[in-house]
Order: sequence, then C-alpha cells, then structure tokens
Amino acid sequence: MTKKEKERIAEILRRLDREYTTEYRCYLNHENAWQLLIATILSAQCTDARVNIVTGPLFAHYPTPQALAEASLAEVEEEIKSTGFYHNKAKNIIACSREIAERYGGEVPSDLESLTKLPGVGRKTANVIRGNIFNEPSVVVDTHVKRISKKLGLTKEDDPEKIEQDLMRVLPKDHWILFNIQIITHGRGLCPARNPRCGECFLADLCKAKTP
Repeated sequence: MTKKEKERIAEILRRLDREYTTEYRCYLNHENAWQLLIATILSAQCTDARVNIVTGPLFAHYPTPQALAEASLAEVEEEIKSTGFYHNKAKNIIACSREIAERYGGEVPSDLESLTKLPGVGRKTANVIRGNIFNEPSVVVDTHVKRISKKLGLTKEDDPEKIEQDLMRVLPKDHWILFNIQIITHGRGLCPARNPRCGECFLADLCKAKTP
C-alpha cells in the first residue's frame, strides 16, 4: 500500500471518528452474550429495530439457554415470525441454545472456531460476539460494510470473508470493531444503498465510487 493510500485511509477514519465518535454501540438490545448471539442470528435479513421488538418477549419467556433449548419449535416460530425466515431461525436458535447449555455450561464460548460450530453462527455473527462481548478485535462484514468498503476502495472483493481479510490488512486494529459501528450508521444515514446522499457526504472527496 502506498503512502498516499495510507494517508487517504487514515483521513477516512479521522472523519468517521469525528462524525460518529469512537463510542462502541450495539444496536441489538441484550443483557448478556447469549442474548446478543440469539439476537444476531435473528437479525439476518431483518432490521435491528424489528429484532428488538421480538427479543423482549422472547427472552422474557425463555430467560436462559436451557429454557430456549427445551422450547417448542412451533411456539418459538410464532414468537419470531416477524423477523422472516422463521422456520430456520427457530431451529437454529433452539439448537444453538442447546449446544451452549449442554456443551458450554450455559456460557457462550469466546473463540472463533467454537462459535462458528454453533448452529446458525457464521463468521459475521461470531465476530459480533467477539467484538461486543469479549472485546476481541474483529471485523464484522455486514451488508453496509461490504457495500461501503467497496465504494471507499478498501476492497474489491464480494466474498465477506475475503472482505474481512482485506479490511484487517488496511485498517488499524483499534478500528476493527469501531469501523463496523460507524459504517452501519453511515449506511443508514448518508449512504443508503438506493439513494446515497453523496452531495452531503463528508467522505465524498475520498470515495472511489465512480457513480452514486
């Protein structure tokens, strides 16, 4: 990477920090690692706001991994129906809770390998847990990060794991978790997929997207 490119990336991060602060925020309501894990599984193809509406009653009815592990599939499906893809999600969160209860004594594991072996948990979900719960530097590649990282010229890849590796190479470690939080905010505000507000964007002069 050239010196000029390093300076451009550093300036992108400075502006993101200035605009969105360096505060770690998680948009999914949770009280512990297990709740965040379940909420993140439910957030696939669903808004965080909708997930938060669903998880309040869900965790009230099933307050522990053991309780959800023993739940009726049909009842859980009804609880989470509005998040979409509820058949698979219900199976996964019940099976995932069973694994946590039986194999890990009710505690969510912290290492990537163990997390990604849990039903319904891929690298993105695992990195959400590692970053937000265990403060392990990790890069979470969601739809906002994938799209905006490409527009900013931080990656040319389409595969989330390859994007993750690219971002780990070009971003300083202390921004791995923060970058995801800031880019989600940016993607929901100034840079939505359908109508990006490029004329108002504080990163416009640093963005490599040829078209809005």
